Amino acid sequence: MKKLKYIIAVSAIFIATSCDDYLDQENLGEKGLLTYYKTPTDIEEAMAGVYNAIYTVNIHSEEQIAANLMDNMMLGGGGPDDKTAKWVDNFEDPAEDTYHDMWKQSYNGISRANAIIEKVPLADFSTYFKTPAEAEDFKKQALGEALFMRAFYYFRLAKFFGGVPLIMTYDADRYVGRSTYQETFAVIASDLKAAIATMPATPITSIPTARYGHANKWVAEAYLARVFLFYTGYMTNIEKQATTDLPLVDGGVITATEVTTYLNDCISNSGHKLTPDFRNLWPYSYVNISAGSNVLPWATTEGLSWVGQDGISPTFGTGNYETMFVQRFSFGDWNWSNGTGNIYTNRMELFNSMRGNSQVPFGEGWGWCTINPKLYSGWSDLDPRKRGSILEVGRADQGTAGYARDKGDHETGFFNKKYASLQHNDGTGSNVGMFVQMYNWSNPDMQLMHAHDFILMRFADVLLMHSEITKTADGMNLVRARAKLGPVGYSLDAIKDERLHELAFEALHWFDLLRWGDVESAFNDVIQVRNSGVDANYSVKYRPETKGLVPIPETEMRVLNGVYTQNPGW
Repeated sequence: MKKLKYIIAVSAIFIATSCDDYLDQENLGEKGLLTYYKTPTDIEEAMAGVYNAIYTVNIHSEEQIAANLMDNMMLGGGGPDDKTAKWVDNFEDPAEDTYHDMWKQSYNGISRANAIIEKVPLADFSTYFKTPAEAEDFKKQALGEALFMRAFYYFRLAKFFGGVPLIMTYDADRYVGRSTYQETFAVIASDLKAAIATMPATPITSIPTARYGHANKWVAEAYLARVFLFYTGYMTNIEKQATTDLPLVDGGVITATEVTTYLNDCISNSGHKLTPDFRNLWPYSYVNISAGSNVLPWATTEGLSWVGQDGISPTFGTGNYETMFVQRFSFGDWNWSNGTGNIYTNRMELFNSMRGNSQVPFGEGWGWCTINPKLYSGWSDLDPRKRGSILEVGRADQGTAGYARDKGDHETGFFNKKYASLQHNDGTGSNVGMFVQMYNWSNPDMQLMHAHDFILMRFADVLLMHSEITKTADGMNLVRARAKLGPVGYSLDAIKDERLHELAFEALHWFDLLRWGDVESAFNDVIQVRNSGVDANYSVKYRPETKGLVPIPETEMRVLNGVYTQNPGW
């Protein structure tokens, strides 16, 4: 099974000692700063705890769910009882703690990363490796990875909440006020710059498959570009403070030229490259033989073959060289305690799939985040990414001929195909999740079967960011050529179109709208939908007073009474 099982198991060590009140916990497990972080196994276990903080119990605290619900190309959807999805889609707050798990888990990850950052430089790993060089590389990778993950969590917090409290050591006072937006991004940029300088420059062809899903130097370089574009765009277009540089903690800045150098390094030396066919990135292209027949016949007709999600091992074709950084998913079980029975399965696939329609190969889900028909109608049929991204209902060639209308709200006839529930006959006459069969999982529950990793960074985005920062068309045209589209000259409008079509439903477009300053004009459409069988018009109005931020959780506001100020508009 996937390595996530290991992450789940060992990260339990840290849950009791790294929660909001970790300073008040007795160290019952005999693992702490004085006795732990001394061996490579200690560090690997501790790093598993850092990554484990990505997972949240509350669905609205999942970054990809939250960002897609706020995107103008996706609607609330769901059924009549799914009011929270509709409220978020309308820039309203469903509950006082809608995003509390995102806040809490991000700080858990930061706390765990802080411990590694403090202890790794003091550790001596020389006796655990054959050569001093191997020990040093392990040490550099561990320190750089922890720096990256601290930046990752602060970036997640900053994108949603703005300036946040900066907790930079394991035993620091957590009850401090919010830092400014600039101060928060200075920490993010400084950590990423240090991570790039620290981690070994190992091409992905030399990285063990077991490390798939972990950060490395190339991921840090790509994220620094993403942070640069978001910060400079947000400050210029939302805060109305024209900015061309990314601040650092020491008072320096990172310029576009420096970011370009990092991206050039990633493009030239990482070993990452585009998958030849865009559609092969997504598991719907997996041609699986079940009961003697192809369950994805259209994939066979198009000659598609999934590149897989376990690094560059040859399990699937030539392997996946494009995916750079992911949130790994596996399965779950309702018997697990603390409400964690389903947090390790990809709930985006569950919540985004067709409501009340269990078909082959596209199974059912809760019907959230239905697709704005404007995206479909405005997208050229000559671009294979159109049908490679959008699932159309009522089509035999897509396996949706049996779609039953009027099962949900905001029905438009279009769903997210990249992250869709997948199932097929298991040979006994039962339709079982594709991943359940692939990984031989024992529980076929349709809510727990989604082991498709969510891609947080892929090489196509690196190429598009390179074009946007350098104002050249080369990277963008490489992405277009992969889609068998002709080259175009550079323009910001061309970049906007390309990012929309290449990265649709990957939780990036909402943040692109913000940083480009397009968010106020993006929500003026009146959309024809079906609400539980009734024709209706639907529209969303963005609230500019929020500046695109979500509210600070009320639990945090009460605990630190008077220390935090609430975000505008909430």
